[in-house]
Amino acid sequence: MATKDDLEAMLPLTPAVFHILLALADQERHGYGIMQEVERQTDGAVRLGPGTLYGSIKRMLKANLLIETEARPDPEHDDERRRYYQLTNFGQRVARAEAARLAHLVRQAQAKQLLTAERG
Repeated sequence: MATKDDLEAMLPLTPAVFHILLALADQERHGYGIMQEVERQTDGAVRLGPGTLYGSIKRMLKANLLIETEARPDPEHDDERRRYYQLTNFGQRVARAEAARLAHLVRQAQAKQLLTAERG
């Protein structure tokens, strides 16, 4: 089991890794599904290219943030060559810790009135 030190050593996450964790927070997905979900969650502002996505996934698998799932959808409804990924318990904890870290930064920005609506 990963220790608190292991978790803290992961932070801060790169934006790509955090977006992948967010995309997998509610369900397992294949690589292209992760790309689509990141684009959807960011209203198109973030588009992960294949190199960034699969390089990040490889590192995340090694760091025990993700696992490749054994279950596959019915081949009639999906390409059986696709690999599906899901968060590990450690991956969920890292995602929560990063979200808390970012929320703290947002509170600091609010306190300094950096997030006030612009007046035009």
